Amino acid sequence: MSVVQEEASPAVPSHPEEIKSVFDLRLGKHVTLQGSARITPAGVISAGIAVAVMTLAMGHLASSTRRRGR
Repeated sequence: MSVVQEEASPAVPSHPEEIKSVFDLRLGKHVTLQGSARITPAGVISAGIAVAVMTLAMGHLASSTRRRGR
C-alpha cells in the first residue's frame, strides 16, 4: 500500500485566523491513520450552535416520548 502525502496548495490562500490540527493514530504494528483539520473561529461558533440545537431537539423528543408513554 502506498502512502500519499498531500501538501497545502500555495494557490489557496489561508484565512488569517485559521486553526490547524494534525494527528497520527497508530493501531498495532501495521495500521497508522493520519488526519488533519482546518477551521476558523466562525466555524467553531457555527459547530457549537449546531450541536446546541441538535441537543435541544433530542431533549425535546425524549421528554415528549416520556409524556406520551404515560
